[in-house]
Amino acid sequence: MLSYVLRRLSGMLVVMAVVATMVFIIVRVVPGDPAAIMLGPDATGADVAALRLKLGLDEPLLVQFGQFLFDLVRGDLGRSIFLDRPVTQALAERAEPTLLLTLMSILVAVAIGVPAGVISAVNRGRFLDQATSSLAMLAASMPSFWLGLLFIQIFAVKLGWFPVAGYGPPGASFLERAGHLVLPAIVLGLISSALITRFTRASMLDVLGEDYVRTGRAKGLGEGVVILKHAFRNALIPILTVVGLTMALLLGGAVVTETMFGLPGVGNLVVSAVLRRDYPVIQGALIVIAGVYVLVNLLIDLAYLLVDPRVRY
Repeated sequence: MLSYVLRRLSGMLVVMAVVATMVFIIVRVVPGDPAAIMLGPDATGADVAALRLKLGLDEPLLVQFGQFLFDLVRGDLGRSIFLDRPVTQALAERAEPTLLLTLMSILVAVAIGVPAGVISAVNRGRFLDQATSSLAMLAASMPSFWLGLLFIQIFAVKLGWFPVAGYGPPGASFLERAGHLVLPAIVLGLISSALITRFTRASMLDVLGEDYVRTGRAKGLGEGVVILKHAFRNALIPILTVVGLTMALLLGGAVVTETMFGLPGVGNLVVSAVLRRDYPVIQGALIVIAGVYVLVNLLIDLAYLLVDPRVRY
């Protein structure tokens, strides 16, 4: 088991090294000079050159890359050009809405997708199966911005059950801020539940045809015991995989939803940084998101050890 964990950790380091290199290159090839953008159209060439010198943008790319890696190893993601504060501080200030939105969304997605997938597989070919599959296809094809606008119009404007947008006033309590996330979490959860439903159904169908499931029924075990204890437990690995990947995707891809609901999350910060060519913020945010993505994958692999004894051996 220890060797398995060490192999996964070494793989994480390689992936993060590749990600850091790709992020540095991609950010630099995007057109636009951050110094010229900061100073505006009325700036002179001397002003732009002086600011580039101050920001270290006049150095060769290899020198910039070496300094970037050195700072990254020390845990220093740089300093935002526009916000004039450390990138880690800027990300930490925006992390709470994004993390809470991700956790609430994945809870909604799992609460809908897993039971729906199990019910669909157990009732294969029947009305429940066809209805569940149709609803999953419909949810997967809905754009998040359209569903979000529809929910805002119905549940926030007409019914007044939820806030229209925002994250609460500065002195708002945790529960009040969480209340602002309920509607966007439902939007993201409904869309994400479609993939979980389809994977759960497919995994359960593979397991329900196994010999040990037929043996359990032949022994007189109740249908609930056969489905939940024998079939569902053995179908968990693909389900855990898709749940973990969905969570990672939600964490890094809720930009549209955050913008639509006016949430001050990491997604909004990244969009602003891209428009301003704020290199340190773009690099830091992408590396943190990639790190979380890789960490979620590691946790999924470790969860396999608990779910399937074969992995431990």
